[in-house]
Amino acid sequence: MVKEKIITKLFLRIKPARILASLRKGPKYATILSKQVDCTYSHTVKLLDLFKKFGLVEFEKKGRIKIIKLTSIGEEIAKGVEGLLVKLSKLKEKSEK
Repeated sequence: MVKEKIITKLFLRIKPARILASLRKGPKYATILSKQVDCTYSHTVKLLDLFKKFGLVEFEKKGRIKIIKLTSIGEEIAKGVEGLLVKLSKLKEKSEK
């Protein structure tokens, strides 16, 4: 039950959702992700560690740099999250007219 609450809270916030959506476009470094979603590096790393714990991402070390990429389950969830973000964006545009 506790794990379910954590997961639900995690994906109902915009920055974790944007990080997942951004990773759908291909593997990235944590620094790039943090800039793309306008999030601090430390918060991005914290979220990525949570994603790894839930099996959504995996890290590949290349020299001193870790590349983050989605797992198959992470890809499925990211696809759903991205779809939700697009639909919410359309609703926002519609309400502003």
